[in-house]
Amino acid sequence: MDGDIARPNYNPFIRLDLRDNVVVARLPVAAGTAVPAEGVVTLQDVPAGHKIATRFIAKGEAVRKYDTVIGFASEDLAPGTWMHSHNILFDAVEKDYAYSRDYRPTEFVPQPGRATFQGIRRADGRVGTRNYIGVFALGAAGATAARRIAAYFTPDRLEAFLMVDGVAPFAHEGGDGMERGGEPMALLRRTIGGTLRNPNTAAALVIASAAEVNDLEGFLAGQGLERGPALRTLVIGEEGGLRRTVEAGIALVREMLPLADAVTRETVSAEHLTIGMQCGGSDGFSGLSANPALGVAMDILIRNSGTAILSETTEIFGVEHTLTARAVTPEVGRKLVERMDWWLRHSEGRDSQINGKVAPGNNAGGLANILEKSLGGSKKGGSTGLMAVYEYAEPVTAKGFVFMDTPGYDPVAATGQIAGGANMVIFTTGRGSCFGSLPAPTMKLASNTPMYERMEADMDVNCGTIIDGEETLEQAGRRIFERLLRHASGERTKSELAGVGTNEFVPWPIGVTA
Repeated sequence: MDGDIARPNYNPFIRLDLRDNVVVARLPVAAGTAVPAEGVVTLQDVPAGHKIATRFIAKGEAVRKYDTVIGFASEDLAPGTWMHSHNILFDAVEKDYAYSRDYRPTEFVPQPGRATFQGIRRADGRVGTRNYIGVFALGAAGATAARRIAAYFTPDRLEAFLMVDGVAPFAHEGGDGMERGGEPMALLRRTIGGTLRNPNTAAALVIASAAEVNDLEGFLAGQGLERGPALRTLVIGEEGGLRRTVEAGIALVREMLPLADAVTRETVSAEHLTIGMQCGGSDGFSGLSANPALGVAMDILIRNSGTAILSETTEIFGVEHTLTARAVTPEVGRKLVERMDWWLRHSEGRDSQINGKVAPGNNAGGLANILEKSLGGSKKGGSTGLMAVYEYAEPVTAKGFVFMDTPGYDPVAATGQIAGGANMVIFTTGRGSCFGSLPAPTMKLASNTPMYERMEADMDVNCGTIIDGEETLEQAGRRIFERLLRHASGERTKSELAGVGTNEFVPWPIGVTA
């Protein structure tokens, strides 16, 4: 990399907008390095992904990246100064929600010319990208049984069922010691029920104890579910304990296997893809490469009549006005602001991300505060209109770009998206992540080449080519979209090959624990 700096005309910094007063280091840059493109010399060592001032910035003046305010100078700052959380103050930013001002209808690809993949069509017309039998625990008391039943069905025991991707446990820590009604129970039941109905779930076994608050009959009735060949139930107290429940569960799954196996993949339109977008372990490059490249890919998907779900409400704080301006109606935009206001009340006075500080890994990677992180994270949403805003785990029915209210914690956020109907997840990362998910598989994008090379066994796509100057955002976005079609057609992602996903079902534990 040092040789790159020595190359004639090589600029070790990236300028994102002509109106910015900072630029971002492509690689570690030593103090005293001349940057002719900006007419400055670095005054301190600058880590990769971090920023320098390109002109004098007065104390209190706005710091601008992508022509968006990411904070305010804590002191007078000379050109070439390393800019980070030590001299960029987090403070309230004046926002103009400009509801629907920038909305433009999407120009769709005509039906005959739309992209296709090899999907699994269900009886009701929905299309899956995978084919799992799920073993669902209604509460923590059923978690061990669910895990043991699923673990029994090893690849060797599924050899005869070529179309079944696996038997997956969906265990969690809730279901008891909680409010019996209201939002917490409705949210938990909606999450379990939505995952059970996900188009990637071919059949399901639901396990309850005899006494948990999330009782079996109440769950089934509340979710409009009826027992049948593809939906079986067990109550541990009635079966005679854990061992007998596991034995009975294995027998029931065996009965469902031929039913789940009786499917084929067929050519279907990309309009049947619903993508949950996630980011975790972000760095200073995430908002320059992986996130905007994913946004380009999702714009392509949406023009092909597919759906992309942006979430992690606390991680769009400070830039939510850029989304409300793209809302199809003012009502959609106002719903997003209402969810943000809920989070601000919920987090008031607490040491949480929405109140300024980002996680230590994000900070080390070059993100000074939540405003800067939000700026990069929101770029996953591409450029099309915001068509709907959903609460956590609500069924996503709108086509196009939508938003789902979730926490920023990746497993909780992705769980809500999958419960809402996402049949694939795409996850961007700059610091590295080993995240995976079921029944919707996760495809991971690396923001920079060094991390991709270190963690190649976990990363599906390297977007560091953008930072390296080898590829444009548009080229990378097209490559991501084409890779998405391959994975949606059955090609295993790196997280699937690593066997990751059985521990990442994490419903949002909102509410009182008694």
